[in-house]
Amino acid sequence: MEVFNRLPDEIQGLVSRFGSTAAFGDVKSVGITQYSFWMFVSCALLLIIVFAFKKRQAGKLVPEGHFVNAMEFLVEFVRDDLVVGLIGKDRWRQHFPYLASLFFFVLINDIVGIIPGMHPGTGSIGCTAALALVSFIYFVWMGIKANGGWGYIKSLAPAGLPGPIAVLVWVIEVFSTLLRPITLAIRLFCNMYAGHIVMGTFAILASDFFMSFASSPALAAAPNVLISVAWILVLIIIYLVEILVAAIQAYVFTLLTAVYVSEAEEDD
Repeated sequence: MEVFNRLPDEIQGLVSRFGSTAAFGDVKSVGITQYSFWMFVSCALLLIIVFAFKKRQAGKLVPEGHFVNAMEFLVEFVRDDLVVGLIGKDRWRQHFPYLASLFFFVLINDIVGIIPGMHPGTGSIGCTAALALVSFIYFVWMGIKANGGWGYIKSLAPAGLPGPIAVLVWVIEVFSTLLRPITLAIRLFCNMYAGHIVMGTFAILASDFFMSFASSPALAAAPNVLISVAWILVLIIIYLVEILVAAIQAYVFTLLTAVYVSEAEEDD
């Protein structure tokens, strides 16, 4: 019972640790937050993986090794399912570099974020908002490039509608388009933030029950060890689920961006 009485305060402390604090310097003047620091670490790790993949792949017609095969699977998955499948065989090449970079950036940050003590970019609303804003600018620019400025504006409402209905639909579509970066940013941030809080909570429960037994190793406190083991097993399951969620969030973010690009480039 004492464990559960301490839980609200410990969770509050857990939540407070996810606030932006300075990893180097001073956040109010010149400095780097822990989110920016781990985002740079994630980017460096991604570059190492990419260069290692290209080095091992170079000069070989057939992929060899689990690492090369796994990377080729991911690259082909992004190419075939997200880019070619949604944008089309005639236009996929110009969008593949951006969409692949987006997918792997979000994925590596999500995966690193699962490691205890690390707070990469996708755990911060600032980073996810920046990603969403870049995607918004990208698909709007592609729409303007494909149809012209006025053509893109007109394409927000389907042709052939009566005047008042066309105006109403156009206003709704403009509002919906402006909401896209907000929904992209909030969806990614909330999923990763909530996952971190859930994992932290179960870790606290496992630790508290075990420490309760360690401080008083009596036979009556032995059930606390079993409860702690149960929490640890649940935590392991949640970790596996979070790895899946990390991949799904990278997929969804890239998928929606590809859909928005495809819609923006269409004439009607």
